[in-house]
Order: sequence, then C-alpha cells, then structure tokens
Amino acid sequence: MAMKDYSDEFKADAVALYESTPGATYKSIAADLGINRATLREWVLRDRERRGVAGAPP
Repeated sequence: MAMKDYSDEFKADAVALYESTPGATYKSIAADLGINRATLREWVLRDRERRGVAGAPP
C-alpha cells in the first residue's frame, strides 16, 4: 500500500482534534478522519515533543 502525503494543515488539525476531545482515543479520532491510528499517534507525539510537553499520551 502506498503512503499518503497529508498536508501540514491536515496534520495540525488532526492533532488539535485529538488534543481537544475529552476521552478521545487514537483509534476513534483516526477512524473519524480515515487515517491509521499509528499515524495519528506519531503526529501527536511529534507535536508534543516540538512544544516541549512532557509525558506520553494515553
């Protein structure tokens, strides 16, 4: 399967949606957006690292 290329805006919006949704899971948000759960997790981790936020997401 070929890798998809998502825009920076799409990635930022996906991370913001995950971060702003109480009780969100990678699985539920990823399914809503039509992306892979692991892809969303990676975006969230990279964003948190970039912002210097401690702690891994659930």
